[in-house]
Amino acid sequence: MASLPALHLPATPSFKYFLLPNKKSPIHHTLPLPCLRHCSFSAVRAYKVLVEHGGGTTELEVDSDETILSKALDSGLDVPHDCKLGVCMTCPARLVGGSVDQSEGMLSDDVIERGYTLMCVAYPKSDCHVRVIPEEELLSLQLATAND
Repeated sequence: MASLPALHLPATPSFKYFLLPNKKSPIHHTLPLPCLRHCSFSAVRAYKVLVEHGGGTTELEVDSDETILSKALDSGLDVPHDCKLGVCMTCPARLVGGSVDQSEGMLSDDVIERGYTLMCVAYPKSDCHVRVIPEEELLSLQLATAND
């Protein structure tokens, strides 16, 4: 097999890269493109997220490609968390309003339907409101559904 020539691309954060097939060969070439944030098909949208925790409510602006937990921690909120993978269930919340994508998490469908989420895998899909809850509340529900 012939070796491929090295491609040297600018390491500039204002560029995104994607693959285009070359008509002369099955090999793909990577081409630099201007940042896609100006294109409607890849635009990242920010949503207003209210986080109730510790007796107060904090309003955050969370991009659709970031989790509520990561934004909360970046904003200085001291919310419970551990693995940040949607497995340990240390960052539970009740979704009071709005919607999130939490398809990366390990919660059962019926627990999600009851309005629970894990903030570490909760990507806002609309303006929303979450209330941080004790880990035990979510664990008892998740374990009960696992036994059904």
